[in-house]
Amino acid sequence: MNYCGIDVSKRNHTAVVIDDKGQVVQAAFTVSNDREGLEKLESMLCAYRDQLLIGLESTGHYWVSLYDVLSHGGYVLSVVNPLQVHAYRHMDIRKRKTERVDALSIAGFMRFASPSPTKLQLPAMLQLRELSRFRFRLTQQIGDCKRKIISILDRVFPEYEKLFSSVFLQTSRQLLQEAVTAEEFAELDLTELGVTLSTNSRGRFGREKAEQIQSAARRSVGVSFLTDAIRIEMRCLLEQIDLLEQQRKDVDAKIEEMMAQIPQYITTIPGIGLVTGAMLVAEIGDIQRFEGPEKLVAYAGIDASVKESGDSKSDRMHMSKRGSHYLRYALWQAAVASLMHNQEMAAFYHKKRTEGKPYGVAVGAVCRKLLGRVYIVLKQQRPYVIR
Repeated sequence: MNYCGIDVSKRNHTAVVIDDKGQVVQAAFTVSNDREGLEKLESMLCAYRDQLLIGLESTGHYWVSLYDVLSHGGYVLSVVNPLQVHAYRHMDIRKRKTERVDALSIAGFMRFASPSPTKLQLPAMLQLRELSRFRFRLTQQIGDCKRKIISILDRVFPEYEKLFSSVFLQTSRQLLQEAVTAEEFAELDLTELGVTLSTNSRGRFGREKAEQIQSAARRSVGVSFLTDAIRIEMRCLLEQIDLLEQQRKDVDAKIEEMMAQIPQYITTIPGIGLVTGAMLVAEIGDIQRFEGPEKLVAYAGIDASVKESGDSKSDRMHMSKRGSHYLRYALWQAAVASLMHNQEMAAFYHKKRTEGKPYGVAVGAVCRKLLGRVYIVLKQQRPYVIR
């Protein structure tokens, strides 16, 4: 068997081939990341096709097109974890970092570990993962805009945040379109302010809330010299939030449509909704590649890190966080939701809290327990049954 390591980058790929004794049989060569370059790569590797295992690091997204071309060419490929290759590279005491050295390290790791060939998921699953990750980024952008708005109010009207249960209620958003600083709120006509509040809150707020807002504005310690700059900032941020939230709704609709095409029972687990379930399914991928739930726990990075040396043993253990952060995010969201919708998980959480575990540790324990349920449902392809 021969082993090929390919160091993938945006513009060029560097490849090298070694035999089962670790001897170089094809010296390192570099090809461009375009059609001509990939055709040259195939022609260089075709002599070893029948006894060749190719290794690629799953860094970024540049490996995907390379994988697609080589797999259609009949080559056997394995997409490996960069952390494993990094650990193997450090077996060499010399400190070297070049594309040729990296390619040789990947080839050496392939010879050393002989990882199983990688099979990409179905196109529908890959599209679902792409949409789930895009939605995650949209949510991050929405959160960033909201934090900036809170920062603005902290400077010009810090008392405003206490006037509503949330600054981002529809009534509050509409109000911030008309005024931002405490001085502007104090100068608004009280009757018009009451009408605006009543109209946007469907009668929930009125003149009494208007008087409360103006009273707080007159006593505010917010600055007024930023009015002109802050007004345009606030308008732009509010418009961004509206746009991003509408885009997220569009993505949610597409995710719901795609989830209907994939046989899955993950949403039968209480606490796992359609969007969270989509991210879990997409990030886990082929459940058959995990021999047991503990493998899936490690892949998610919610396994405990262990630190022991001689007689020294750390009493404090933290999550390793070495796996997919998208999967951890979705799992954490599902765990928090399960505290309200899953009696079993809620009881387990309260048990951990009574044992003196902090909130984060207790929810982390729920994540691990919930992931075990997810593993069984996906592995056995059956609905979740509450016992």
